[in-house]
Amino acid sequence: MSLEARHVSHAFGNVTALHEVSLTVPRGRCLALVGESGAGKTTLLRCFNRMVVPSSGEVRVDGADVTMRSAVALRRQVGYVPQHGGLLPHWTVLRNVALVPTLLQQPDAAATASRTLEQVGLSPREFGDRYPDELSGGQRQRVALARAIAAQQDVLLMDEPFGALDAISRAELQTLCAALRQDTGATTLLVTHDVLEADFLADEIAVMRRGRIEQVARLDALIAEPATPYVESLLTRALAGGGRRAVS
Repeated sequence: MSLEARHVSHAFGNVTALHEVSLTVPRGRCLALVGESGAGKTTLLRCFNRMVVPSSGEVRVDGADVTMRSAVALRRQVGYVPQHGGLLPHWTVLRNVALVPTLLQQPDAAATASRTLEQVGLSPREFGDRYPDELSGGQRQRVALARAIAAQQDVLLMDEPFGALDAISRAELQTLCAALRQDTGATTLLVTHDVLEADFLADEIAVMRRGRIEQVARLDALIAEPATPYVESLLTRALAGGGRRAVS
């Protein structure tokens, strides 16, 4: 499924979060949204599962306006990984992963959840009966990722999924995510502060500032030909010293 925003604007009270934003993520591709805090990245991402209903403009999933579908049906079709996982704390790992297959009345939802846990590197026998507070941060994010893909969703929205992890866990989850994208072919929208993470996981990077998209391109093109002084400044700061740097 493809994702498309057409001239999308939104405000929270007197604060403009998005201003005339247009972008397209073709089927099976991954686009990363990068920019400083408050740039509008999360607001834009949440427009695609109707957690945010924009003030104006159109948001389309697979060519269909999301407002023409119920929010419940849309969210069962679109996988979503929030920053801190969003797992239900009173449910076991296996039940969390089986959530969407169960709601969709898919047969053998528990077996599907077990297979998906294996996909993300967690043994169902060891982890299936645990609760989220019995897991490490990296394990919780693996479970959140498993829940987002368990029903074989064609779209995956990821909002800073690795931002709260230590460096080792973060690198492991990035590698896992890249492999899962290859396996599933899900169209993916990723929010991250990490420019090098965006380059590793995404086909293109969209640089956002104050609710607008400044430029969309591969990292090497952004570096070679920044469209605005802001893009040049952001990349200079983010890549200073050649190390992995977050934009904040």
